[in-house]
Amino acid sequence: MTTYCQVTGARPIFGKSVSHSHKRTSRRWNPNLQRKRYWVPSLGRAIRLTVSAKGIRIIDKKGIDVVVAQMLARGEKLR
Repeated sequence: MTTYCQVTGARPIFGKSVSHSHKRTSRRWNPNLQRKRYWVPSLGRAIRLTVSAKGIRIIDKKGIDVVVAQMLARGEKLR
């Protein structure tokens, strides 16, 4: 599974956890990724996307056809 959102491009970010004693250890913050299946009327088929929660909200707001057109213009592959 991809580790980034296909709509927003959100990827894991890295930083440090700081304990009470101020000892620092590396950690990773992962985006809230979901595997969603959408029907795209302009393509006449269903596509499966890995999207973050914010990406789902963007699709709900703009519509799947607009978002897919933007993804194809960027060169993103659809499955």
